[in-house]
Amino acid sequence: GLMFFGFESAGARGVPVYATKRFGKYLKKNGPWSQLVRLENIILKELKPREPVSLMSDIQITALPVPHRQEFSDVVGFRVNGPTKAALFLPDIDSWEDWDAENTRIEDEIAAVDYALLDATFYANGEIPGRDMSGFPHPFVSTSMKRFEPLPGQEKSKVFFIHMNHTNPLLRPDAEERDVVQNAGYNIAERRQRFCLSSDQP
Repeated sequence: GLMFFGFESAGARGVPVYATKRFGKYLKKNGPWSQLVRLENIILKELKPREPVSLMSDIQITALPVPHRQEFSDVVGFRVNGPTKAALFLPDIDSWEDWDAENTRIEDEIAAVDYALLDATFYANGEIPGRDMSGFPHPFVSTSMKRFEPLPGQEKSKVFFIHMNHTNPLLRPDAEERDVVQNAGYNIAERRQRFCLSSDQP
């Protein structure tokens, strides 16, 4: 979506783009994005892992390193802190075990926020016909639910599964897998759903 800020489209001026050092270098050195930097359609601002950045007076974001698809850049998720509430945004990850090796345990991250939007790319092995999915770089929803089973109900209710592949049965309103997820105490995020980060609003 960055190219929409460019010469051929919006012709934006000085849009701040927060990126890690490695990804910033990628944008500077690789077209067509390098043109955005050269023409100052965007201004790169370095985002340092685990260092909070204030986007406005009452919103902070913190980049969290995520083990996933490191071919061209590093990958991060985000903790977003609002006036009184916080959200964790992790739409892509290889596995929770790899996450544990680089960060605090994912269960501790869930406990520290009000909403945890987590990778639900695939529900379970076998949903893509003819392919062994056991080595796919995403935790299955079924795997995540098994890992999170010891969590108390209050913690499970913070989890919203997002980022579903078109093969994921959770996308079908009548799928029994939806009942399995929701009966276990988790949520399935919906399009246009909003998450309030202030206790002043519902």
